[in-house]
Amino acid sequence: MIIKRNILNLTRFFASGSGELFNGFFTSGKRWHFDKASLVDNRARRIFDLAQRACEHGVYPYQLPLEGRSGPWVQAEGTRMLMLSSYDYLGLIGDERIDNAAIAAIHKYGTGTGGVRLLTGTIDLHHQFERQLAAFKRTAVAITFSSGYLANLAVLSALLSPQDRVLLDSLSHRSLVDACRLAGVTIRRFQHNDPVSLRHELQSDPHTGRTLIIADGVFSMDGDICCLPELIELKKEFGCYLMIDEAHATGVLGAFGRGTDEHFGVDTRDVDIWTGSLAKAIPSNGGFVATSQEIGVYLQHAAAPFIFSAALCPSAVAAASETLAILQAEPERVLRLKQNADFLRNGLREAGYDVGMSETPIIPVIFGDEPPAAVCAGRLRDRDIVVTPVLFPAVPQGAARLRICVTAAHTRDDLEFALKAFRELRK
Repeated sequence: MIIKRNILNLTRFFASGSGELFNGFFTSGKRWHFDKASLVDNRARRIFDLAQRACEHGVYPYQLPLEGRSGPWVQAEGTRMLMLSSYDYLGLIGDERIDNAAIAAIHKYGTGTGGVRLLTGTIDLHHQFERQLAAFKRTAVAITFSSGYLANLAVLSALLSPQDRVLLDSLSHRSLVDACRLAGVTIRRFQHNDPVSLRHELQSDPHTGRTLIIADGVFSMDGDICCLPELIELKKEFGCYLMIDEAHATGVLGAFGRGTDEHFGVDTRDVDIWTGSLAKAIPSNGGFVATSQEIGVYLQHAAAPFIFSAALCPSAVAAASETLAILQAEPERVLRLKQNADFLRNGLREAGYDVGMSETPIIPVIFGDEPPAAVCAGRLRDRDIVVTPVLFPAVPQGAARLRICVTAAHTRDDLEFALKAFRELRK
């Protein structure tokens, strides 16, 4: 195992990289025989093969166990490393104000609520935060769920039926695809960020049911921004509905981090449904739906995750609430985030890397082939930098990449340190 790492010019040994988590499962020389009768069938072959090769070479890149809180620098396996793949866009993980708000909520409410939201799991803090969130997003109501993934499942499974159709941007998040499948709705994909392709889908397949157009505000693998004004125009022209997933746009876009609508200066009401995450720029847990009063009331009584899944815990609600207050008082964090992202993106381009269409803190470094992406991540870890490779099926085959996430907490020295490593590897 160490010899193979030397062949790859990898000089440091990390137990997680060699697959220690799997107790020798991938380094024992075992071969797998998949058949239709096995619960782990042939779909696992590619996953197992890739994981085995990565562990043998000591470059398994996932599930690095942090030994403390995340931030611009982290501690893992006894080593201090620059973190360049965290969703903590505003650099607020570990902020004393947020920690204290979460602790105070535990003291008052405990660690859980004892039920689901519709029944006995609602506390006054939920209602207070949801009003705060609706005001932040400038919608009539907002509803929280225990994850952004569940928020998307809640909306689509409750509102749509097999008689309806969804026109989905081809690079939209997996949760939206799964939500459509759960609803049994017809899915048609339009080319990424292409209003002409969307218009073609609207015109070429007349539909008697309802049509919902869906896109991400910021696309999680490429870091570009959806063409929201054009989507709104087409929605109005064809009498459709529009839903935008703000998971990576909240806290990132707009002067106050309100998201894609603030970035473009459009009326929030021109989008029928906004969903998002409370676990990215907002350093907590959970997800949300921001929408009209009518849809909000319906979802509270028809959305399965609101009725059958545990309510968001008090500490998470309090942490998210305090974050919105900080964002309102300190919008300079959003500006600093943009400046950091622009600096690193431009530096990577100048060094000869392909950073795709990125215009946000999500910066892909695109390799195409999977082995170079995984090896580069390993070499960066040797240089005390954590960057996660993203492989199929998270991205299409032939689109393997490193996904960098810049935060407002990174200093210019941090980013120069990263660029120096990338320049060395480029040689």
